[in-house]
Amino acid sequence: MQKFKLALATVFVALGATGGAMAAECGTDRKIDIAEMNWPSAAALAHIHATILEEGYGCNVELVAGDSVPTSASMLSKGRPAIAPELWIGTVQDQWKKGLEEGAVKDAGLAISDGAVEGWWIPAYVAAENPGLKRVEDLPEYAELFADPDDPDQGRFYSCPPGWGCEIANAALFEAYDLEESFNLFSPGSGGNLDASIVRAFEREEPIVFYYWGPTAIMGKYDMVQLEMPEHDPEIWACNVESSCEDKGKSAFPTPPVTVGTAAWLAEEAPVVFDYLSEVALNNVQISKMLNWGAENKAGAEETAEHFLKTEEDVWTQWVPADVAEKVKAAL
Repeated sequence: MQKFKLALATVFVALGATGGAMAAECGTDRKIDIAEMNWPSAAALAHIHATILEEGYGCNVELVAGDSVPTSASMLSKGRPAIAPELWIGTVQDQWKKGLEEGAVKDAGLAISDGAVEGWWIPAYVAAENPGLKRVEDLPEYAELFADPDDPDQGRFYSCPPGWGCEIANAALFEAYDLEESFNLFSPGSGGNLDASIVRAFEREEPIVFYYWGPTAIMGKYDMVQLEMPEHDPEIWACNVESSCEDKGKSAFPTPPVTVGTAAWLAEEAPVVFDYLSEVALNNVQISKMLNWGAENKAGAEETAEHFLKTEEDVWTQWVPADVAEKVKAAL
């Protein structure tokens, strides 16, 4: 009898090692809340993971509103939300590193396999017509070109919406470059408003200078040129992302990995979920393709995620065992 049990156990282990015919269950009855960040790629990823975890693994999933700074702070202090599917840790790097060291949070893996980019940009047609505008230091000479409609004597720089981690960094750079005398630091109010302002300028071939990041549908659709900044300096940047620090400096944005961040308890209670999240990295082309479809079809995050799951089976089915994939496809 003992030999039979050992043989049976060996069969189950072998099945598990190859994906098997039986999917691992979620592993926890606790609600797994996923941060739906307020930018398109992260929001779509939140819905993709929610569908796979709920339909494929039987998890109890809830989407909650999120943003880089408040989401990471909540994960570090409260263990909630459980998952941040696209966490840009550049603006919270010290806190996040401390949380990793203390065991409060974990990085499941990369969200963007080939990295991301942040910076200040102008349209390529503006760069072509103004060859002297190459660096951020050059902006004061071109303030008139980017005249603020509400204050024509000043230029307008389109910054981050309130609450985004880049809002603090942009304000610091604005100060470090002494741009207050020639430009207004303009808050678009939301990510959607920022996108709309950029699209409107490009479609009309009007001048605009703005903060942006990639991968995004807009960056994939329009030809833009990044303004040069000095090489990234971690010490300067640590001050630039700390609102109380007074010694702001000139430094390019960092290019840290964009990770799938999780609360530590998820790996302990639901290792199968954590293992799944370690497989879900997409590259810039894949994400831009997903976002372009969403933009062209005026689709929200949920619809964009559903389209991705229906049309990119070759991609996401590699993340999960075959029977999990079948459950998800049946649910769709």
